Amino acid sequence: MPRLATAIHLGRGRRLAHDHAVTEQSVRPQPRRKVVSSPYIHRLQRRHFLLFDVLPIIGTVAAPALLAGHPFGVTELVLLLSMWLLTGLGVTVGYHRLFTHRTFKAAPAVVAVLAVLGSMAGQGGVISWVALHRRHHEYSDREGDPHSPNLSGGGLAGRFKGLLHSHFLWMRRHEYPNIVHYAPDLLKNRLLVRVARLYYWWVVLGLAIPALIGGLAEMSWLGAVSGLFWGGLVRIFVLEHIVWAINSFLHMFGTRPYESRENSRNGGLFALITLGESWHNNHHAFPDSPSFGLDWYRLDPGFWLIKALAAAGLAWDLKTPGRDRIEAKRITKPAA
Repeated sequence: MPRLATAIHLGRGRRLAHDHAVTEQSVRPQPRRKVVSSPYIHRLQRRHFLLFDVLPIIGTVAAPALLAGHPFGVTELVLLLSMWLLTGLGVTVGYHRLFTHRTFKAAPAVVAVLAVLGSMAGQGGVISWVALHRRHHEYSDREGDPHSPNLSGGGLAGRFKGLLHSHFLWMRRHEYPNIVHYAPDLLKNRLLVRVARLYYWWVVLGLAIPALIGGLAEMSWLGAVSGLFWGGLVRIFVLEHIVWAINSFLHMFGTRPYESRENSRNGGLFALITLGESWHNNHHAFPDSPSFGLDWYRLDPGFWLIKALAAAGLAWDLKTPGRDRIEAKRITKPAA
């Protein structure tokens, strides 16, 4: 009997120790998940892909059909260029340099305008975009990078498959970065949270504005439809493929003057049309710099806007790297 009682007591002790360990484990903070994946999220991704990635392609293909009844004129050209410039600056200056990398600080009015303009580009809500891009920098060209072109095998077939994935196809379905992990600073910003919640409305506004201006300029419904196509759908298509080309082609082709952990490249020839984003190796080498060109003679319209805002007192604390730091990372030395 004493031996049996001892065995029961030990058994109870082990169970109590196990229960205590389980309780401790449940109470102890668990590591935060970096990505979230669920059927619901994947359905949202497919819907966004069809609405804002595929539909602009269809609109761009259909736009020339309008030329038979409504020629492409000054109104359409101005709407296309102005809406591309405004929403493009919203992405590069707002989404990328300000919200993702915090390369400068800005007045609340500037924050709000840049967040809205970036949302009008149709490339995702500001907080989700920031979380995705921060994850890209964390795992760039390694497993975990949502859109690397260099993880699909070698040879011509692997490179082509990688380019397709990184340029376009990755958006159909991917692991969603946990915004609590990647963008806690933005979640504390009530202004940005409010803008992010209205993301779909901002995209619609970005389509409605050129349609309204086109209709008023031509005083016709056909003018409104033409404005919708050229200032809306075609503009989204053009800007999207410019941004996507940086993720795809500029991680495979171009010059590489600075040390960085990944395969980022510069494409200086495209500096103006990308609003400075094509200085991609520069950016990955110095992600905290508001200047992507780094030197005054390298075209960087995004940095020009930041400098103008700073001159007006609307932006400050620009974290441009010094010459010593830049030269320390240089691979190719400049010619004498």
